[in-house]
Amino acid sequence: MTTTAELEEDFLFDRQLIPDSIKEALGSDYIIRPLSKTDHGRSHLALLAGLTSAPDTGLADYQKRFELLRSINAATPATPTYATVCIINCSTDRMVGCGTLVLEHKFIRAGGSVGHIEDIVVDPTVRGKSLGKRIIEALTGISERLGAYKTILDCNKDNIAFYEKCGYVHKEYEMVRYTSPEIVEKYKRKS
Repeated sequence: MTTTAELEEDFLFDRQLIPDSIKEALGSDYIIRPLSKTDHGRSHLALLAGLTSAPDTGLADYQKRFELLRSINAATPATPTYATVCIINCSTDRMVGCGTLVLEHKFIRAGGSVGHIEDIVVDPTVRGKSLGKRIIEALTGISERLGAYKTILDCNKDNIAFYEKCGYVHKEYEMVRYTSPEIVEKYKRKS
């Protein structure tokens, strides 16, 4: 298996966007880095399945999705749209935490950007080691470095205290409307 040190060319975005302070805070047991094309083999989807539905559709589909996200980022390399960070256990080379920043480019605020934090998950076997906090700090730092005028996230009521500890404040309300599975299937692109 390819080691994390050998993956520079396979990263979703420039690893220099991750603040050094976060890398240093993890110590020697864990590293934080961008998502890699080879992370299917590090249980990325199994980790996400602890958060929501994340069926494993195979390596080829995983890599196709990765390339789609990377091609979107390539359109604006200085301000990538997708920044997924991963925490890797150095002794096992397994992913134990991850989260995503989606940068929304706006017309308002003089063409400003908003960072949206999504899909924060930490493996239950390593919770309590501040890894979730480090993911949030990394994504917030990336959002700030990319010039976002604010960084937002949605969470369930049980997680409000955690995000407050990370410097976020409760504001507004979230609304959602789910599309029926039949409609999703009808319009799903087969590419």
